[in-house]
Amino acid sequence: MNVPNHVAIILDGNGRWAKSKGMPRNYGHVQGARNVETICEEAYRMGINYLTVYAFSTENWSRPADEVDQLMKLLRNYLKTCQQTAAKNNMCVRVIGDKTGLSDDIQEAIEALEEASRSNTGLHFQIAINYGSRDEIVRAVNRIVEDAAASAISLPVTAEMFDDYLDTRGIPAPDLLIRTSGEQRLSNFLLWQVAYSEFYFTDVHWPDFSKDELIKACEAYSSRDRRYGGHKED
Repeated sequence: MNVPNHVAIILDGNGRWAKSKGMPRNYGHVQGARNVETICEEAYRMGINYLTVYAFSTENWSRPADEVDQLMKLLRNYLKTCQQTAAKNNMCVRVIGDKTGLSDDIQEAIEALEEASRSNTGLHFQIAINYGSRDEIVRAVNRIVEDAAASAISLPVTAEMFDDYLDTRGIPAPDLLIRTSGEQRLSNFLLWQVAYSEFYFTDVHWPDFSKDELIKACEAYSSRDRRYGGHKED
């Protein structure tokens, strides 16, 4: 099997999964967070080098206030445990998104996690928090305008230059994008980066997305005839 180098996942279905079990939505978010650690470990064992997950979007702020509060509480706890997990599994963790929109303590926890895991050489794990691709692109354009005005860069802008202004700078584009829970849309996730990615949609809710489901997604990817502009991938 041709294992993708970089897999991106839209973690969808936590609330619906919880509802199907007669539990509150937050129960689904808790179980979903636990599953992230499991899939990180399984992904690296399979030979996947980069894993990016969509944890909290810029649009998620519009959810009911109590749900957002619970998600932020869960995020605080997760960032602490993730630092331990990163050390145990030699995992390099990076958060993408507009961190300035998060509370000071969460920003500090992110900085501590990234610094502690920066030199780790195992799985490169990216967590999208307060992330929206349109917002990312606008922020990149504004930084380019500022640097051009300060004569820090030379115009015109190239695609390669633009890559360096995105939150994902230095990270290869995803080979495979997975979305769980049956929806078939990108929801403002990595719009620039997935230009040539393969898409895989599954009806399985995220808390039930197991090693076997990840293997099925990678097998589907491996079976496809990858082409770029009409040329087959070597």
